[in-house]
Amino acid sequence: MSPTAKRFFTQDDQDQIVNAILNAELDTSGEIRVHIETHCKENVLDRAAFMFKKLKMDQTELHNGVLFYLAVKSHKFAILGDAGINAVVPENFWGDIKEQMAENFKQNQFVEGLSVGILEAGKHLKKHFPHHIDDINELPDEISFDR
Repeated sequence: MSPTAKRFFTQDDQDQIVNAILNAELDTSGEIRVHIETHCKENVLDRAAFMFKKLKMDQTELHNGVLFYLAVKSHKFAILGDAGINAVVPENFWGDIKEQMAENFKQNQFVEGLSVGILEAGKHLKKHFPHHIDDINELPDEISFDR
């Protein structure tokens, strides 16, 4: 039986993912979150959009939040960017990152896959939403888990 969301990653794995978030958010006002659930019984984009709103990612000042959503037992994942970041990234940006992550996931390299995606998103956040002197971290950096 495969593990639940909370047990899917070891504490070291979780620390590596949070470190990727912290590194990706350096020098940007952008916000990145990772949410992990055990199951996703609906359309993965619908569920990710629900979690995006529930995690208040749609309330950042510049609408530059990015959510990496993963349902471990359902083998589903999605990446959602808010309107601010979506307006400035290339057309297939999220799809390209998702493909890179999927290659890692196929090899059971989930930490590496998430880290690759997070750091790539961070590059574009830095480019389009540079850090300003008065920027604050609007959202927590730790991983959130299902209900």
